[in-house]
Amino acid sequence: MIRRVLVTGASGFVGRALVPALAATGRLVRAAARTTAAVPSGDRIEAVRLPDLAEPVDWAPLLDGVDEIVHLAGIAYRSNIEDAVYDRVIRAATGELARACIGRPIQRLLFVSSAGVQAGAAADHMVRESDPPQPATAHDRAKLAAEAEIRAARVPFTILRPTLVYGPHVKGNVALLMRISTQPWPLPAAAFSNRRSLLALDNLVEAIVFCLGAPATAGETFLVADPEPITVAEMITILREADGRPAPAAGAPPAPFEILLRTSERNVLWDRIGQDLVVDPGKLLAAGWRPAVETRGGLRAAVRAGIG
Repeated sequence: MIRRVLVTGASGFVGRALVPALAATGRLVRAAARTTAAVPSGDRIEAVRLPDLAEPVDWAPLLDGVDEIVHLAGIAYRSNIEDAVYDRVIRAATGELARACIGRPIQRLLFVSSAGVQAGAAADHMVRESDPPQPATAHDRAKLAAEAEIRAARVPFTILRPTLVYGPHVKGNVALLMRISTQPWPLPAAAFSNRRSLLALDNLVEAIVFCLGAPATAGETFLVADPEPITVAEMITILREADGRPAPAAGAPPAPFEILLRTSERNVLWDRIGQDLVVDPGKLLAAGWRPAVETRGGLRAAVRAGIG
């Protein structure tokens, strides 16, 4: 039987990579986006308009004939967004989607949450699914609440909690770090010995495709990250060398950068580049996920492809 999968947020950074990957498995993909022209095209891809999640959503028209759902749509973290907006777009819209699945033959609702619900932006230990959730931002609190909405609906689900995702044409904090790394300024690269878990876009796509096809992942929550963490010093060196620049000198100590970011109310950004966050993807690896992209090579490829 040919499966039909609904992908919400199909024109986003992850969605644009996921949609053709799902079509390549033989699925029919209903790709929902606010801007349908930005959805990848293909014989097995149907681009449809995604309703405004800031208002109550009638999901029924998008769910007709659908067997599987990958829910990517939402809103990215920004410090100037009110908590109520995150709650409406992430928690409430996801709850409406989960409840709309009740009574339908939905085989799986896969929700892409965030590793931030587990440990915020930094942690002094290796983060695992068994750790109590500790979201640090309104965005991650809304993601955690959305997870609860899905579980309460009692539909077949899988929840993925990816760490920071990088790849070609990435935006957000990874793009910012890439821009900083390629500047001629003296950077404190060698001083940043803290380790971070990252996630290659291709590895996340493979995790989603794998979970949809694996019965053992139903009803489970998984942290998702590249298996090997990397120091921020290594990241900066790799990014500079991939851009054709020499490895950075020792530069200044990181303390002034911390003060600058914290006083400019960018505490979360400092936590993401100046502190540890090592995520253990062992549970998903044990289930059978096999990531193909190694972090260092993936970062080089992302620089060569350009920033979004």
